[in-house]
Amino acid sequence: MDPKTVFLLSQNKSTTVALIKSISGIRGTIGGRPGENLSPVDIVKFTAAYGSIIAKGDSPRIVVGRDGRISGAMVRDLVVSTLTALGIDVIDLGLSTTPTVEIAVKMENAAGGIILTASHNSKEWNALKLLNSDGEFISAETGAQVLKKAAAEDFVFVGVDKLGEVTINNSYLQKHIDAVVKYPLVDPKAIGRQKFKIVVDAINSTGATYVPALLKALGVEDVVVLNSEVNGKFAHNPEPLPEHLAQLSAAVVKQKASLGIAVDPDVDRLCFVCEDGSMFGEEYTLVAIADYVLSKRKGNTVSNMSSTKALKEVTIKRGGEYTPSAVGEVNVVKKMKEVNAVIGGEGNGGIIVPDFHYGRDALIGIGLFLTHLAEYKKSIKSLRGTYPDYFISKNKIELENGFDLNGIFENIRKKYKNNPVNTEDGLKIEFDNDWVHLRSSNTEPIIRIYAESDFESKANNIALRLIQDIKEFM
Repeated sequence: MDPKTVFLLSQNKSTTVALIKSISGIRGTIGGRPGENLSPVDIVKFTAAYGSIIAKGDSPRIVVGRDGRISGAMVRDLVVSTLTALGIDVIDLGLSTTPTVEIAVKMENAAGGIILTASHNSKEWNALKLLNSDGEFISAETGAQVLKKAAAEDFVFVGVDKLGEVTINNSYLQKHIDAVVKYPLVDPKAIGRQKFKIVVDAINSTGATYVPALLKALGVEDVVVLNSEVNGKFAHNPEPLPEHLAQLSAAVVKQKASLGIAVDPDVDRLCFVCEDGSMFGEEYTLVAIADYVLSKRKGNTVSNMSSTKALKEVTIKRGGEYTPSAVGEVNVVKKMKEVNAVIGGEGNGGIIVPDFHYGRDALIGIGLFLTHLAEYKKSIKSLRGTYPDYFISKNKIELENGFDLNGIFENIRKKYKNNPVNTEDGLKIEFDNDWVHLRSSNTEPIIRIYAESDFESKANNIALRLIQDIKEFM
């Protein structure tokens, strides 16, 4: 699985269908022709290739869990049947979350795990997120082996006497919640004393089960849940961005709530809404939690290079060192291990707490954030005001087949040759105290254009300038 995303696109009258193979897994739209999207044939091939590589030794086991997507049960049946046909035992968590599966792999001493979720993508999408025995995303090298084996159909199924067995395990919701409650930096008593009223946007997926249960365990009695039916028919675009959270914002104000919480369908991204309905800012989820952790533990931090520079400033203020990484959870985790970071993640609301587990986890994020807010003893809006006020303009350009991305980026690099440029992950160009980052997405057939400045208008103008450059070179 090359670190750069591979896109296979085709067009029909209703929508773009795609099969995307990247460090974030095998992702595609449901329906259509094999090889052009995530068809049943493709699901079987990639599952068989992964299982053949990851499951070694006697009685290998793989953990499987899924979010609430419409296609989830169908994909689950194909994945589980394929694994058992390889002679692999399956521990099926059923409706779960990405971080819960990651935790279960370690607890079960399994060979790996597969999470069936397309994360923030719309309902047409699903994906296979592939984990190693540490409950972490497989490496680019292992991913490349999976792609090669799948393309060659280089796998052998077992005879009837050696088929794997399936065990249904519904215990991990509670195990995950218990682990959050018992984490040393989470204080349920302090949270309970604040008598928070919280509105949760569960976006018709497993957050509707996990987040309210966690809040109750943390001592929050007054919880209002929006979009609580786990049916995969997302009430709005499931990516937890400000433009998609109008319902949550309005509900927080109407309910006179202390704050609002939004997660994505697989509960690995987290953002907050202030008591007045304004956004805390998904970029500042990590900033605030890192500030709290660093106040208790001295150490280093990591975020991807598309994330706000506010984390660097908070880290330095707390006596630590900040290191950027390429975008993608596996890249952030690798860098965190290299610099021995005590907290890290991604500016999209992904929190990684290494001594909890090396994966983005909204549940531990909620526990840490609410403890931070409880100790602060003022409003969430007031807490937001204690952090640097930067703006990130987040934009994207949809890709069509045939564009030479490397050529486009090379032309842009030449145009801005007098500016500091980082080419580790696409192009990151610095303009004095501002920056813009251009890269192909690991999860969608798009180019992302992120720009940060101290004023929203400046960030938007930088992004627009680069969008025009991209269109010109296209």
